Amino acid sequence: MPKGLKIFELTDFIGIVAFSLSGFIIGARKNLDILGVLISSYLTALGGGVLRDIVAGRAIFAFSNIYPGLTVLIVIIVANYFKIHKKEIENKFIYILSDTIGLVSFSISGAIIGINAGFNIFGVAFLSMITAVGGGMIRDILINEIPFFLNRSFYASISIIIAITLYFFTINYFSMFFVFIIGIILRLYAIKKDFHLPKF
Repeated sequence: MPKGLKIFELTDFIGIVAFSLSGFIIGARKNLDILGVLISSYLTALGGGVLRDIVAGRAIFAFSNIYPGLTVLIVIIVANYFKIHKKEIENKFIYILSDTIGLVSFSISGAIIGINAGFNIFGVAFLSMITAVGGGMIRDILINEIPFFLNRSFYASISIIIAITLYFFTINYFSMFFVFIIGIILRLYAIKKDFHLPKF
């Protein structure tokens, strides 16, 4: 069995839940119709994983397993029931934490796939980043906005840091938990201190 496979499934599931909610809220706030909201949610939650699997030359996980698509649908139904999109939650801790968990989870799953595919450190970093931000990037292009990770404080950088760290780690539950916690702390600290990469 490829190293980290079960951990990959766990982190992928966490990321799908977190980003499904994000895509739902953005689609609803943009006054998209039902199909538009569905597309926004599915792209945000699954788009990065689809790009990851295409680049890695593997079976597309979201298409060969039923639970990713089903998970997105359940999150949409629950979020709509509780009218999440009508509540001002973007700047609340629970939303920030959810988005951060999605970012870190997908960064880890992308890095694991890259390592198992035999990619070098640059390839692992790219796959980690595209898994975490790819879905949101496609969504933002469709709704005619600058992809969020290009102007969001210290966002895609977290993926690169996670990928480089995992590249030199032995992949097991302890190392994944350690990287997961450190990634969350880094992202939350960057938000608190308003870290930004230098601009030209």
